[in-house]
Amino acid sequence: MYKVGDLIIYGNSGVCEVIEITQQSRPDSAEQQACYVLKSRYQNCVITTPTESTKVFMRPIISRQEAQGLIDTIPSIQAEAYHNRDLRQLEAHYRSSINSHDCGDLMELSMSIYVKQRDFFEQKRRLGTVDERYMRRAEDLLFGELSAALDIPKEDVPAYIAGRVHQTEEE
Repeated sequence: MYKVGDLIIYGNSGVCEVIEITQQSRPDSAEQQACYVLKSRYQNCVITTPTESTKVFMRPIISRQEAQGLIDTIPSIQAEAYHNRDLRQLEAHYRSSINSHDCGDLMELSMSIYVKQRDFFEQKRRLGTVDERYMRRAEDLLFGELSAALDIPKEDVPAYIAGRVHQTEEE
């Protein structure tokens, strides 16, 4: 069970802070159930969910050390663009990475779409809307969690990553 003040990943809402734990009536009975009241870190919303819910994925955010370790692996990641003319299959492939709620998967997804974007640019073609949408979503979730783990503003995450990768490459 999480405590007030804990930062967690809540489904595809990203980083949320547990701001309260309350007792609420169950919709199907007169019983009371414990619920988390979550404040989204990067969206303007408050979410109430049962503490024992298994319907929506919840986990603690990664630690500062895990975030730095993940960033340090970037130079060794061999990202490959995923191509599929069937937009449903392309979307399903991207969605599976998003729904894993794993920072490593989000990093690889972002990097693979970036490789695809670079290849398309060299061919004077535009990246498709599905690719663009999932790259933004993956980066939003990844940068949000890294921001919380590293305790830096979300907009500073790309520069932090670039600086750390550059530092790692020099060593």
